[in-house]
Amino acid sequence: MKEQIIKRLVNIIPMLFFITIISFILMHLAPGDPLQAYISPEMNVDDIERMRESLGLNDPIIVQYFKWLLNTLQGNLGYSMVSNKPVLDLILERLGPTLLLSGSALIISLIISIPVGLIAGYKKNSILDNVINVISYVGISIPSFWFAMMLIYVFAMKLNILPSVGMRSIGVDTTSDMLKHLILPATVLSFYNISVYVRYIRSSTIGQLKEDYVLTQYAYGASTKDILFKHVLKNTLLPVITIFGMSLPGMFTGAFITETIFGWPGMGQLGVNAIFGYDYPVVMGITLISSTMLIIGNLIADILYTIIDPRIKS
Repeated sequence: MKEQIIKRLVNIIPMLFFITIISFILMHLAPGDPLQAYISPEMNVDDIERMRESLGLNDPIIVQYFKWLLNTLQGNLGYSMVSNKPVLDLILERLGPTLLLSGSALIISLIISIPVGLIAGYKKNSILDNVINVISYVGISIPSFWFAMMLIYVFAMKLNILPSVGMRSIGVDTTSDMLKHLILPATVLSFYNISVYVRYIRSSTIGQLKEDYVLTQYAYGASTKDILFKHVLKNTLLPVITIFGMSLPGMFTGAFITETIFGWPGMGQLGVNAIFGYDYPVVMGITLISSTMLIIGNLIADILYTIIDPRIKS
């Protein structure tokens, strides 16, 4: 186990190196000029050119990249071209809210999808199963931004029972207020994953209920609840872990859209603002941190495989 983990951690380095190269190239190929944030009507052409030179924007792309890479290896992600603040400080300020939102959505997804998927598989082709299937298909199909706007319209504008923007109300610093702000974005972010998880758990449950060990448990007089949640559940967790690892990238990229719509002060909102502002250092810093988190998340999924099914170790 230790050797496998060390090997995967070592493999992270070339993966991150490749990701940063592609991201850096794409940012520089995008239309627009990062100097737009600095230019004022009083500046002349010479002033603009001197500023471009001082920021290193006249250097070839490969030179700019390796300068950034060298600073990053020293723990310096550079300074924001818009706010002039250290990129690492900006990211750390926003990392907590993003982890709170994504983590809450992930926990909600697992808590809801596991029992619902098991019940849907056990009640195959029943009215309850058909209703769950319809809801799952809707959750997989609808765009997250549309769903977010519908929730804002219904619960914030019409019913006025939940806030629509931000992480806290102005002048209020309580946990209950933060949880109220968390409900809508966490619902948007978790709905798709719940739908996907339920489909996989249902399919796996149907297959497991045909296995001999289930018939043996029934013969010993075990209750349906015990069979589902003590025996079938363990064997349905492997596909759940697979989808968990695959959904982590979508969870973070989905957070970009969700945070922007709900004004949630996380990395997603920071990233979108940096992209539109051509703030190269911030975009590269977010890319690096997000990629690292996603790769580590997939590593955790692989470790969970071996814990749940020891046969995978061989």
